[in-house]
Amino acid sequence: MLRSPRAFLLDFGGVLADAPRQPPAPPDVVRRLSDMVGREVSAEQIAADLTAGGQVYARWRDDAGRSTEPVELPHTRVWADFVTRTWPEPARAAVEAAATQLAYAWAWRPEWQVRPGIPEALRAAAEAGLPMAVVSNALCGAAHRDFLAAAGLSDLFVAEFYSDEVGLRKPNPRLAWLAADAAGVPIGDCWFVGDSVHRDVACARRAGAGAAILMRSPRTDREPSRPDLRPDVRIEDGHGLLALLRRRGSSPEDDLP
Repeated sequence: MLRSPRAFLLDFGGVLADAPRQPPAPPDVVRRLSDMVGREVSAEQIAADLTAGGQVYARWRDDAGRSTEPVELPHTRVWADFVTRTWPEPARAAVEAAATQLAYAWAWRPEWQVRPGIPEALRAAAEAGLPMAVVSNALCGAAHRDFLAAAGLSDLFVAEFYSDEVGLRKPNPRLAWLAADAAGVPIGDCWFVGDSVHRDVACARRAGAGAAILMRSPRTDREPSRPDLRPDVRIEDGHGLLALLRRRGSSPEDDLP
């Protein structure tokens, strides 16, 4: 039995938006870096270091997620530790000075699309008086904010929490607690909706969320099995979330079958 929610905490990629994999060295990012560092580093080397750096950064994120309270690195550290480590000092300094703008360009996906059924589910929740907050691990949350604003969804959220802005990564429960506080609802009355068992379901459990809802995405299917971590409900997309919402009782105290 699931207790009816009083607030929703939602992941970005895989829940609010489809998050296709980024090319390992996006041409626009390579061009921006090449224009910035001039002859200090060749375009070929930039592309190779972006590719390798992205892979090492991904492994670091996975390793960090296994710690008790994972934190996020500032943009300057991401570039310095994973991409520009072997570059000449003038090139490293130029990238550091523009670290956030470059992180935005690296994070942005032109292919992002709102997931099916999400606008309907979010508007139904808003009409039901349920506050909502975004809780997302992000290289650059500003890119996510801009996408949601362009999609006309930003006004439906009381707050948006991104790991690069807060300095915390899911499954750190403090990220969920911040979102619950912003919603003005105890974490035990919040439903946490994500597409990752390792990050979202784990975060929901550590934080003491009222329910962990797993929305399937390509990332969900790629994750290794975690028999010790099971969501309360599995859904396919926003239409599934809307169906759950419509089944909620007439008051927050009612249970869902």
